[in-house]
Amino acid sequence: MDLQRRLLPSMSMLTAFEAAARTGSFTAAAAELSLTQGAVSRQVKALEDQIGTPLFTRKGQRVSLTPTGALYADPIRDALRQIAAATVRTIAAPKGGVLNLAILPTFGTRWLVPRLPAFQAAHPQVTIHFTTKLAPFDFRLHDLDAAIHYGFGDWPDAVCDHLLDEEVLPVCSPAFLKAHPVAEPADLPSLPLLHTSTRADAWNEWLSAQGLAPRPGAGMVFEQFATTAQAAEAGLGVALLPTLLVRAELEEGTLVPAIDRPHRSARAYHLVHPRGKANHPPFAAFRQWLLAEARGCAV
Repeated sequence: MDLQRRLLPSMSMLTAFEAAARTGSFTAAAAELSLTQGAVSRQVKALEDQIGTPLFTRKGQRVSLTPTGALYADPIRDALRQIAAATVRTIAAPKGGVLNLAILPTFGTRWLVPRLPAFQAAHPQVTIHFTTKLAPFDFRLHDLDAAIHYGFGDWPDAVCDHLLDEEVLPVCSPAFLKAHPVAEPADLPSLPLLHTSTRADAWNEWLSAQGLAPRPGAGMVFEQFATTAQAAEAGLGVALLPTLLVRAELEEGTLVPAIDRPHRSARAYHLVHPRGKANHPPFAAFRQWLLAEARGCAV
């Protein structure tokens, strides 16, 4: 740690370097930082002395990055942005009550967000910042405390809490079903089937569960369940959708089962977090609440 501290440049050196690298001018950097041109020049020179190599080529009033300086500039800029973002979050929640959460878009908007008022009422000091992530990612490379993930509970270097199983059902609009009656599962492969790209094998899994052969990929493909549901409501075909995400449409009758053959998926929804975040107060509060909420409405 002592060695790291000796190698760590001061914030004044780094901000002067970043501003000069971005503007290409010590004078412009000085104006931006409310310093003199000489002060910026001295800070950059001190940084170069500490690193042991030139970061800029000086040409009169203009400066340009050396190859080493160009390689150094991007990670320094990213680090300063992270520091600024962390400061904003701390100002917004001075008690440290910020949770950075990655969510799946349709699950977030249709299942999680409608339930959040209860969490906010119980934990008004916690602020949640949402990011959409459709695929697993490396927590070490993202400023995130946790994620809601669909799949198996095998996220590397993380803890996975099971939330909800997923039950899928073939659904369509009432008008579509009237025009294309379905008497048995074998009737479905001949109809327009709507696909969601994040569940590329869903229809084949459902057909296999009914004892039917897989169907070659065909039909419209949508990126998110919400769009697939809208397409089914519009009468474009039969969609295989999680019942927990289209309960409102099923209750309202804008979507109906094409055939009442639900199928329990092998994968499930999980709350995932790095081991080091388990005791982060906002996450601990959210985790306790979310697990209880999931138990109350398990499929």
